[in-house]
Amino acid sequence: MIKNIIFDLGNVILSIDSKLSEIEFARFGLTDFKSLYTLASQEEIFDRLEIGKISPDKFYEEFRQITGANLSDKIIKDCWNALILNYRWETIELLKKLKLKYRTFLLSNTNKIHYEYYTETLKSAFDVNGLEVLMEKTYFSHKIGMKKPGEKAFNFVLSDAKILPGETLFIDDNLENINTAQKLGIQTIWLRDNNLEKLEIWKELL
Repeated sequence: MIKNIIFDLGNVILSIDSKLSEIEFARFGLTDFKSLYTLASQEEIFDRLEIGKISPDKFYEEFRQITGANLSDKIIKDCWNALILNYRWETIELLKKLKLKYRTFLLSNTNKIHYEYYTETLKSAFDVNGLEVLMEKTYFSHKIGMKKPGEKAFNFVLSDAKILPGETLFIDDNLENINTAQKLGIQTIWLRDNNLEKLEIWKELL
């Protein structure tokens, strides 16, 4: 029996597209951004940002050093945030309904720069004061200091929330993350079409 649901964020709740950041950086002469960052493979500077080991200011500084690009903090931030698209009203409403019947959580690989941006977007678009309002508890990689697909991140959530793997459903768009969750005995759905609200399972759970 499912009692708990853990959601990923990117392309599960929030639509994202890393190619858009690549396009924006190219406008400012940085045409090799793809070699530095994709959603599948990251340079170490992005890993450190995602687990909160460096501040946004330090990230901007190191980004300029690595790329040799003389870009302002604001330009780097705006280009970096370009990959964040939008939330869907249907998804937000689904999360509200699920919270009434299940213990719901978020486990996301993210960073402070993106967090501030998509939090503002959620407020302006739906008057919701952060993803924290839509879940019992949120676990952001830059705040907990660990990230998926590491087992440590999953075990931290299970322990902190005091939930059992067999009673928990995890939804993510990344197969590597799904595989780790399955190894730990967590039920999973590999979401490949970015249509969370259209999953058949909601007919059973709601």
